[in-house]
Amino acid sequence: MIIKKFVGKTEEEAVEAARKELGSGAVIMNVRLVKRKGLGALLGGKRTEVTAALEEESDTINKARSTADFQTQAGTEGQSPAQTEPRNPESVLAGNNRLSTQESQAIEKKLDSLQQLLVNRFQQSEEERKDALDKGDMAAEGESEEEGQEITEQQRFIRLLYNTMLRSEVDEKYANQIVDEIDVTGQPNMPLDRILANVYQKMILKFGRAEGITPVEGAPKIVFFMGPTGVGKTTTIAKIASSISVDEKKKVALLTADTYRIAAAEQLRTYANILEIPFRIIYSEEEALEAVREFQTYDFIFVDTAGHSHKNEDQMGNTVKLLEALKSAGECQVFLVLSATTKYRDLLKIVSSYEEFTEFQLIFTKLDETMTMGNLLNMKLFMGTPIAFVTNGQDVPNDIEQFNPQKTVKQILSTKQERNS
Repeated sequence: MIIKKFVGKTEEEAVEAARKELGSGAVIMNVRLVKRKGLGALLGGKRTEVTAALEEESDTINKARSTADFQTQAGTEGQSPAQTEPRNPESVLAGNNRLSTQESQAIEKKLDSLQQLLVNRFQQSEEERKDALDKGDMAAEGESEEEGQEITEQQRFIRLLYNTMLRSEVDEKYANQIVDEIDVTGQPNMPLDRILANVYQKMILKFGRAEGITPVEGAPKIVFFMGPTGVGKTTTIAKIASSISVDEKKKVALLTADTYRIAAAEQLRTYANILEIPFRIIYSEEEALEAVREFQTYDFIFVDTAGHSHKNEDQMGNTVKLLEALKSAGECQVFLVLSATTKYRDLLKIVSSYEEFTEFQLIFTKLDETMTMGNLLNMKLFMGTPIAFVTNGQDVPNDIEQFNPQKTVKQILSTKQERNS
């Protein structure tokens, strides 16, 4: 696995450089603004840095690079970007970028608090296992052997990571896929932090990165939101509209087709009044097309729809008709809004019903109401569609952020929820 940083005047320039060097299969993992260095700092302004990753076919190369690249990313978060010249081949941590002294010191702090939590728990489980063996507990002894062979420390650590994923409600199928990609059979002395780095990076790559909401040249971008009842769709729309209108200074219009709940329409109208942006209630496809024509000079037209059960064929049909009409009027970007508190089996049925008629990105709400984030990974791997935003509260416009794979993976692999449960 290769992970490198690329810097450009714009995000597009940096991404182009990443694609040029790593190929079209590269995954953009992170984007951030960085200050210029050296004499360039005197000129002021900032440049855009993207972190791109490419999973190589050779497992040997993956394992050689995994620790350094993960530690570079985890240890330098919020600090200046790594240098781009090749590292000394004799370096113990082989990788793509040279580590500065400051970054090396950060790496020595050990893979953030995530590693410390896991290693502490691993050591605790090891002590418990040995105590049980000393007391003659045959069941515990049986756990230390598989097919007559003693389980190594590395294999037990992988088992710990696997069980941690299950406790975070990662589906067993996907947890197995992840740990099966970590082969320690020929490397009995592989450090635990390298194993953790491998798992961490693989999970980040599986999440990928969503493009978010992108504008259209010379025409409004129609942004269509749909989802079940009670997931916080209307509040989510208000949060995104506020960010784009106030922070990005873009012209946004709000439409709602939710004529079933008067409160939902009035809630969106209130937000529109606060933001001083236009608002319309639409009762038909014709009224939707008329509104699009009315707001042709705007950057974005946000369309709220009625929340409904995926089993309600009539309401689902109305949503499909409205979306088809809007697609005929301009470029549409569709988001399916889901609650992180919904059970996995129900999520599967919901996304499958919407998948039948359109492509979409995902938005997960109510992250503040659950301790387990495994469903985010489950749905990404089941659908293959990116997660664009997550929300973690009711406060408008603050409790929303672009989806952060690194943060979510740390939450999935964290043991904090066990202590709080």
